[in-house]
Amino acid sequence: MRMPLSGRIIKSGLKLYRRIASQAKKKPVNLQTDTLKSLLKKAEHTDFGKRYDFSEILKSDDLIKAYQLAVPIHDYDKIYEEWWCRLLEEEQDVVWPGKIRYFALSSGTSGSPSKYIPVSDEMIRAMRRTSKFMLSHSTLLGLPPAFYGRQFLMLGSSTEFTKKGDLIIGDVSGINSSNVPFWFRNFYRPGKEITKIKDWNSRIEAIAKKAKDWNICTISGIPSWVQKMIEKVIEYNNVSNIHEIWPNFQVYVTGGVAFGPYRKRFEQLTSKPIITLDTYYTSEGCLACQTRLDNELMPMELVLKNGIFFEFIPFNDDNFANSQILPSAKAILIDDVEEGVDYAILLSTCSGAWRYILGDTIRFVNKDRAEIRITGRTKHFLSITGEHLSIENMTSGIEAMEKEFDLNLPEFTVKAMQVDNHFEHHWFVGSDKDFDNELFAQKLDAKLSEINDDYATERTQNLLSYIKVQRLPVNVFFNWLQSKGKMGGQAKFPRVMNETQFIEWKEYIKNYG
Repeated sequence: MRMPLSGRIIKSGLKLYRRIASQAKKKPVNLQTDTLKSLLKKAEHTDFGKRYDFSEILKSDDLIKAYQLAVPIHDYDKIYEEWWCRLLEEEQDVVWPGKIRYFALSSGTSGSPSKYIPVSDEMIRAMRRTSKFMLSHSTLLGLPPAFYGRQFLMLGSSTEFTKKGDLIIGDVSGINSSNVPFWFRNFYRPGKEITKIKDWNSRIEAIAKKAKDWNICTISGIPSWVQKMIEKVIEYNNVSNIHEIWPNFQVYVTGGVAFGPYRKRFEQLTSKPIITLDTYYTSEGCLACQTRLDNELMPMELVLKNGIFFEFIPFNDDNFANSQILPSAKAILIDDVEEGVDYAILLSTCSGAWRYILGDTIRFVNKDRAEIRITGRTKHFLSITGEHLSIENMTSGIEAMEKEFDLNLPEFTVKAMQVDNHFEHHWFVGSDKDFDNELFAQKLDAKLSEINDDYATERTQNLLSYIKVQRLPVNVFFNWLQSKGKMGGQAKFPRVMNETQFIEWKEYIKNYG
């Protein structure tokens, strides 16, 4: 009786928390004004707060405008070189009160230089609250009380960190796993010992061995690694699908990349319907989560009163050139955004990021509910001739090809290039089933022209003159990540390759034709 009783108690508590944490009680801009005021008050006596005179900003009649006028926009290089580098020397009260103990080592996609993102104790608590916020909304999904008394498998990075003096450096998912609250530990899997295993393959081997002893109801993690883990559990236990091991698995919490290209394979690995919930999880914080299923776009709700202040820069030629933000770029607030427009995000956070450009682009699908979809990265739009092709467009194209050719296409990457006197897109598509590369390219080209007018124009005018597709076995993509030491956690394959990555990639795949 213990599990059903605890499930009923937990579900009742989550329902109460959902009502308390509801963001519908205030307008989004008011929630955000309160958040900024709290951040400025807490940081006004830090070195950063003194430099930009937070005390005076707090006296202003228009707090947000005063803040925007006083504090410049920072990209990673600027804020690291001027401020965050001092945190790695264990200085205190630099950008946030006290000493930052944790740093998320973020490389984004394979081949990118590592970034050290400060993670304050306040941010760890904030990310925990966002998880609770999302879990509280699951009480609207019709899940039985017993669901909440079962176990949650969080597939993140190892908690075996790098130490630098008193500093702890690792993947943000590992940082969060090492700070699981005491009340959740009986529900958390794979548990402390397995999570400490540094080698990815050894870790999922250990999970596979213990899997039959667990009663998993929810799995969270990046789709590619969760898929690999489930495949390993199925293989090790000699079953046909994951529900033979975890019959109560009902919810998958995804994030990091679009789930669409992985959906078909997940359906092959399960025998029951799974509720999929999306999250917007970054090294800088957990920004948004999906709170409802009654919208076919499956948008995520920005978390507006939890230590993060958002600004939005229209992603257009007025504010960006060659994917780089212009000094004249203008940021707007959440009450001024428009639905259907791509925006780059600025963050000010309780970890000491101040007007920090994240690098992602998002689009509002419901302004009143502050609901968004991620559309790509500022540096990952393909626009070599003006085609303005987003990662969202690319993913939609790949999903259409899965249906067209009856394929599983979980991984892909694209390189835009100039060859002699023409421009082309070179697609590398992961599939373990062969297909006609030229026919695939024709169909993909037609689909992209259908969903993106700029792309269609460039193709019609022959400015973008050639589309090439090369099929590769899916494991080639994972092996590439492994060769870079990027297995599990937040690691993901770049959807758009830069020049350095492409040179290395071409050398790596030369034996695959």
